[in-house]
Amino acid sequence: MSLTGYAWAAMQGLVSGLNHTDVIDSGAGGEKPADGAVDILLVGMDSRTDADGNPLSPEVLAQLRAGVSDGEQNTDTLIFVHIPNDGSKAVAVSLPRDSYVDVPGFGKHKINSAYAMGLAKERAALQKQGVTDTKEVAQKTAQAGAKVLIATVAKLTGSTIDHYAAINLLGFNDITNAIGGVDVCLNNNVNDSFSGAKFTKGNHTISGVEALEFVRQRHGLPRGDLDRVVRQQVFMAGMAKKMLSAGTLVDPTKLSDLTAAIKKSVVIDQGWDVFAFAQQMKGLSGGQLEFRTIPVGNVDYRTPEGESAIQVDPKAVSDFIKGVAGPPASDPAKPSADNKAITVDVRNASGKTGLAASVAQDLTGKGFTAGDTANATSRKTSVIRVPTGQQAAGQTVADALGSKATVEVDKTVTAGHVLVMLGSDYSGQAATSSANTPSAPAAPAEPEKPPITANGVTCVN
Repeated sequence: MSLTGYAWAAMQGLVSGLNHTDVIDSGAGGEKPADGAVDILLVGMDSRTDADGNPLSPEVLAQLRAGVSDGEQNTDTLIFVHIPNDGSKAVAVSLPRDSYVDVPGFGKHKINSAYAMGLAKERAALQKQGVTDTKEVAQKTAQAGAKVLIATVAKLTGSTIDHYAAINLLGFNDITNAIGGVDVCLNNNVNDSFSGAKFTKGNHTISGVEALEFVRQRHGLPRGDLDRVVRQQVFMAGMAKKMLSAGTLVDPTKLSDLTAAIKKSVVIDQGWDVFAFAQQMKGLSGGQLEFRTIPVGNVDYRTPEGESAIQVDPKAVSDFIKGVAGPPASDPAKPSADNKAITVDVRNASGKTGLAASVAQDLTGKGFTAGDTANATSRKTSVIRVPTGQQAAGQTVADALGSKATVEVDKTVTAGHVLVMLGSDYSGQAATSSANTPSAPAAPAEPEKPPITANGVTCVN
């Protein structure tokens, strides 16, 4: 009872001390949006200021080893989180910072510059109006930047952003220290002078400055910024695992430190009732939190301005988001209790990057039990394979996919499982494609990997 009372008081203190900003249009937020889910934009700011816009001291900057600012308020981490209203699962989708997208009102640019462009435009307007109060300028320009960023992500994903949360370098440092560090694993030794990251191959528990170095490194990684995205995903998965584990939120010292760190460096939209949201999410476990990345095309694209960027297809991204989100609440195809007894394994033989994961997520949303996903030898026609006597289960899966794939018996399929083989003819609801405009060659296909979850530690580059 004492621990519960302390936790309640600490949470109430956190809620009352949070930094809020008016960036979500009235009517767009709320805990139960019309589409039956909560969509959140999480932002990591490469900022040398605190939550109120005050510059960090030279001593703090030296402690963080943040290096010299380039003068821009760029958003180096962008994660779109989709959560059904029952809080049963969450899918976090990373948006690479160099994705070349349409920024409403500004044309096509890299997505991490959307915030900075909105901020700069508002600053110029305030200067023209003669506004000189430093705090007022910081507040209004930050709001303008966030609104442009939210509009950009909403247009790219085809989703309404219900809530917004941003954290700066200092906050990330303090929060990781408060929870006692996060477990990560590296495939190889790294020594990067740009980020300061210097780690040996294998497992580490990192926090503070080391954690910042881990998630900020992109130089020297095989896939550059895409590998950094994976770094950020495994780190957030490890942080979620630590938060969800017994002990973290009932330890008075850790809870007090965590509350202080969040209040100092995290900004959220003003309509977000985080206390109610926390209660909604209390049943979430590590295995129900997944991390994915949007499909990308040419990772060496040169913009008309000569910048290096990552080319993405908005339709492919929107379709991908729909696939991982599953059917909306208004979808007449509701999950069946009988579907839970069918474990579905998916093989991608279509040549379309990410298709197996999207189809698996779609089926999970319709009540089926998720099996494993992988790539397979290319084939033209889709087929659904079942063990002897399980043709009805195979047809149930085919109907759920909206596919005319033939159901056939295969004695090698495990009892209780259905194996979906996706050929190049597959065009179901969850179909996604890495195809881009003719001038944008797709990135080389890689072996499809299962999504990162908060249920373990995944070794990464």
